[in-house]
Amino acid sequence: MAEISFDDFMKVDIRTGRVIKAEPFPEARNPSLKVWIDFGEEIGVRKTSAQITEHYTPDTLTGRQVMAVVNFPPRQIGPFMSEVLLLGVPDENGAVVLVVPDQETPSGGRMH
Repeated sequence: MAEISFDDFMKVDIRTGRVIKAEPFPEARNPSLKVWIDFGEEIGVRKTSAQITEHYTPDTLTGRQVMAVVNFPPRQIGPFMSEVLLLGVPDENGAVVLVVPDQETPSGGRMH
């Protein structure tokens, strides 16, 4: 993988937010959820779709803190506009496990 500069890394705006709503996304090609995340006063609520149904349901996701990239351009996913990218890593079977703070943090806090 190519190296990047620290300045390049700092262009990626990764923030913590709290899931305020999640629901199934049956129109998606792969099993997915629609997720609304509150990133605090500066950024507000943004939505995304995520292929995270192996480990998460709308009920278990709502209220959780998550990490997401907030400065990618919006992307149309079927009939849904995805505005942020939730961060996760694959488990041993390839299912996504979300990257989350290990302690409570204010919504909108920027990773650095």
